[in-house]
Amino acid sequence: MLEGLFGNIIIEKILFFLSVYGEGYPLGIARVFGVPVNRIQQQLKRLENGGIVASRLVGNVRLYTFNPRFPFLKELKELVARAYEFVPKKEKEIYYRIRKRPRRPGKPL
Repeated sequence: MLEGLFGNIIIEKILFFLSVYGEGYPLGIARVFGVPVNRIQQQLKRLENGGIVASRLVGNVRLYTFNPRFPFLKELKELVARAYEFVPKKEKEIYYRIRKRPRRPGKPL
């Protein structure tokens, strides 16, 4: 859907991921979609250079979120949310599941 607008499918997946989860790190995003981490890193760097996403270092992990200072953030989020409505239900269940309950106490990681 947004592939034609942003240039490739990876950026579309990253924007959907950030829209659903709020933030993410490259390896985690790559694992969800089953793509090489360097492709995710390249596109996140491209989005960060464009000011669309912002990153911060938490320990050794670089977390990415939508940049709150991006001038068209509201419009971008609305566009991504509208496009997300057209993602097939099966794909949503595979890639964009949100954990509904906390982890059981004492459960090993």
